[in-house]
Amino acid sequence: MSEASVHAGEAARIVGVHPLAGFDKLLHYKVPAHLCEDLQVGALVRVPVGPRLALGIIGEESSPVDFPVERLKSVVQIIHPFPALPADLLKLAKWMSSYYAAPLESIIETMIPGPVRSGLGIKEEKLLSVATLLDDEALAKLATRAPQQARLYGFISTQIKPVPKALALSRLKVTAAIVAQLVKKGILRETAQRVERIAYGDDLAESAHISSTPPTLTAEQAVVVSDLALRLGKQDFDVSLLHGVTGSGKTEVYLRAIDIALKQGGGVIFLVPEIALTPQTVARLRTRLGAIAPGHQCVVWHHHLSEGERLDGWLALAKGEARVVVGARSAIFAPVRDLRLIVVDEEHEPAYKQDETPRYHGRDVAVMRAKYCGAMCLLGSATPSLESYANALAGRYGLLQLTKRIDNCRLPDIEIVDMRIEVAKQRGLTTLSRKLVDAMHARFERREQTILFINRRGYSSAMQCRKCGHTEECPHCSITMTYHRSDETLRCHLCGHQRGAPSRCPACGSPEIKWRGLGTQRVEEAVRRVLPKARIERMDADTMSKRHRFRELLGEFRTGKIDILVGTQMIGKGLDFPNVTLVGLIDADISMHVPDFRANERTFQLLVQVAGRAGRGDRAGEVVVQTFTPQSEAVQFSRHADFLGFSQHELTLRKQFGYPPYRHLIHHLFRGTNPEKLAFVSDQWAKLVEKALGDRVELRGPSACPIEKIKDEYRWQLWYFCGSVTKIIPELVRLRDAFPWPEGVSQVIDVDPSNLA
Repeated sequence: MSEASVHAGEAARIVGVHPLAGFDKLLHYKVPAHLCEDLQVGALVRVPVGPRLALGIIGEESSPVDFPVERLKSVVQIIHPFPALPADLLKLAKWMSSYYAAPLESIIETMIPGPVRSGLGIKEEKLLSVATLLDDEALAKLATRAPQQARLYGFISTQIKPVPKALALSRLKVTAAIVAQLVKKGILRETAQRVERIAYGDDLAESAHISSTPPTLTAEQAVVVSDLALRLGKQDFDVSLLHGVTGSGKTEVYLRAIDIALKQGGGVIFLVPEIALTPQTVARLRTRLGAIAPGHQCVVWHHHLSEGERLDGWLALAKGEARVVVGARSAIFAPVRDLRLIVVDEEHEPAYKQDETPRYHGRDVAVMRAKYCGAMCLLGSATPSLESYANALAGRYGLLQLTKRIDNCRLPDIEIVDMRIEVAKQRGLTTLSRKLVDAMHARFERREQTILFINRRGYSSAMQCRKCGHTEECPHCSITMTYHRSDETLRCHLCGHQRGAPSRCPACGSPEIKWRGLGTQRVEEAVRRVLPKARIERMDADTMSKRHRFRELLGEFRTGKIDILVGTQMIGKGLDFPNVTLVGLIDADISMHVPDFRANERTFQLLVQVAGRAGRGDRAGEVVVQTFTPQSEAVQFSRHADFLGFSQHELTLRKQFGYPPYRHLIHHLFRGTNPEKLAFVSDQWAKLVEKALGDRVELRGPSACPIEKIKDEYRWQLWYFCGSVTKIIPELVRLRDAFPWPEGVSQVIDVDPSNLA
């Protein structure tokens, strides 16, 4: 068919497409008449871009301004008969592009999972069933002439449901040709059925211990649920902060809110900060959904799933077959229809902030998505971020509170161990204090469980020569190498470089090169020495590399197969294990002594959250915190879980120095292999910004980053303090795009950063 005849049959419909082809520009295309039926804004399409075909999203139905319509190319294919990006997600993508100074293409690619963009097909299963029933005479003839066909027919005819073809072939040891002959004769029928790859639908699902019957609400929970029902009943945009102490039943409140949203005919997104929290949350939701909303599938969404699971989950949501999704921060982009409720659990967690382009914050994006679709965003935490809490105090967010644990269980006793005294007593550095060791022994004897937390994996943070002071450093980054005793290697946790641990100092040849500092491996080894009969497991990035290993380990811990669990931040929040009566925080100082204005806040949150893992059943809990700075505000306020006192103290300091939440921070990072060139370019840029923006922004820097080099690239930074991001970013982007950046220097803008290193 000629190009002219194709154009002749086309409808006069023109669309603007955002192509995923390496440049950020809206391109216009004609839509052939045979595709117009499936034409929708937000649809995923295949379009010609230059000599090749590329995927794109229909952004609008409009004509180009300065280009003749007759010269437009045509849309080749509409991938799905429904929008890949609903209207609210398209609006959200454009807001994110302008707010986070990120290319719209990168945001669209983040919103649409890789398996959807790559064209991964759905999985089908061939089924066999009887098409024509044979009487005894016909079956006897078939058995005489073709005994294998008769045997296959006999097997299929005795089954109640259609039989998977692969199962029949393997069980009866027959070939596909035998099936084809029976199908050709009209005796058997072969059909295809879509096989859904459902994440967490296997034997590891944590549902046996969860009751489908909702518990009776406490008085405080009832008040909160009643308030949420009123807010959801308005079916309008709303943001509420649920501040509830650990163990106060926030999850039950979430489940009641989800029930209300589903009964309104709406969809739900449930965000958790760590993948380790998804099995527990999914199990609770699926068990309860089976009781309150039969037939409603709960989709799991995070990057550790198989491509098939991600594709089928996305399709179920986009087609309206499922209305609930649970996952990490990227689940905020799930194509949920009629979205009524977004729950952001542990909303204070820095894990919600993405550390690569587009550098969005999942919590803040959740609020904006709720705004665009007139939904409710429910933020929950025992230790809210000061930004969210300040919004609640100012009346911008609703504030809901749960001040007591379920059944009036008291919060665990927190014992602060001054490690300065411990070092003096034991005449040297020690991993486990006497207090913690005694408490672990007592729990082990009573068959109760213990969690030990240290936010650093590996055996120790460094290897240092005691004779000359030489420290083993990464050749590509400005940090020391971490010693891993399990395989006698030194590893860089920034770039992944590793090498064998030396037995002698490379600088002076002394055998006195030893490890210093703590890591999960060293803690695990110390525990095995003091409790050799205990069943001990370690949970960190090194041990969780195997797919689904974290689900297996949490299941084993829940069923009592593990006595002591040693881990990093992935076990420090949200998990609910009733038999855990002791929690040990090995080194509370790790998060405190870093160059970050949020250091005190992060330490307080960590202490309270980790302490909250203890005493969640009917037994009293105890927490032992080891620190060299017991007098710090974060430690003292956390002893009594005094969030009100801590927040008042910290907000006073933030206001005095003009830090968030009283001003916004924008971080500008410059990278390059030549440090002198980097310093010069960043200085020239700073002068340009200062001249252009004047007193609308306060500049600090440029200066070298705390970690000056990562992956052989040096790093300089510049900070912008401003009252409004939306008033600064457009001008900053305009200046950035016009600035003559020299070869070898790259830069990235990070709005509302959570990590200042």
